Parts: sequence; structure tokens; C-alpha cells
Amino acid sequence: MKHWLMKTEPTTFSIQDLAAAPSQTTCWEGVRNYQARNFMRDEMRVGDRVLLYHSNADPSAVVGTATIVREAYPDASAFNAKDPHFDPKSKPDQPTWFMVDLQLEGIFDQPLSLNDLRPVAALKGMELLRKGSRLSVQPVSKPEFEAILKLARKGARG
Repeated sequence: MKHWLMKTEPTTFSIQDLAAAPSQTTCWEGVRNYQARNFMRDEMRVGDRVLLYHSNADPSAVVGTATIVREAYPDASAFNAKDPHFDPKSKPDQPTWFMVDLQLEGIFDQPLSLNDLRPVAALKGMELLRKGSRLSVQPVSKPEFEAILKLARKGARG
């Protein structure tokens, strides 16, 4: 099992939107970064656990967890000219973009902001905390994942 962090803007799709989705499950569509796509397409497997992160929020924060429940399949939004994620170069018979399905595990009682995470020794090498890191889908080590869950249980606030 691998661990991941996936970023979303809460004004576009929040963890509360995931909680309100049928079976608390949704496709994770619209990723248009090749490295993030490769992680989803090549490495994510059913059962992998995910930290959900609200970016462009006040404050940006890890807000809960989810599980991968369907492995990568073509992102149909790339084929729809009316969709904001349309890509005219991606074709159904040769898709460029992929998505996975996530199911909500839980919402943290208190979001964990970057200020909450930065002082934690176990998170010093975490991609999310690296200066200039903008990747929307990124691997997380098991110790990092567990450290964040421990912080969430404590309700840590920075």
C-alpha cells in the first residue's frame, strides 16, 4: 500500500463535497500535470490511502483522508469541448489524461495547516513542505502519513 496527498481547491471541490457525494465516492478528474498524472496512472492502487489537502484556502490545510477505490482510467473531461479541462490532443482511443476514484475515510476535527506541519520533525522531508512545491498529486511516506494522523487525533493547532 502506498500513501498520497491530493490537493483540491475547496471552492471547486471540497472534502465536504466528497462527504455529500453518493457513497462518499467521486472520480478525481481534471489533473493536467504529467507527473501527477503518472502517479495516478502508474502507481495508485485500490486500497492506497490519501491525505486530502485544501489549497488556495485560508489557511491551506490537510483536511482529511480518503482511499483509492478505482485505479486509473481515462479522464472523460479531456474529451468534452465544453468542459474546462478539455484537451483537444487527448482522444478516447489514445487518452492523455487519467483519473482515479476516491472514497472518503474521514474529515479531521481541525484542519492541519502548513504552520501545524512545519515544526514536526517526522515531516521535515515531506514534499508538501518543500519550498516551491506545487504538485497536485504527490507521494507521502508511511511515517509522514502516520505523523499527520497522529497530529489530527491530537487536534494540533499552530
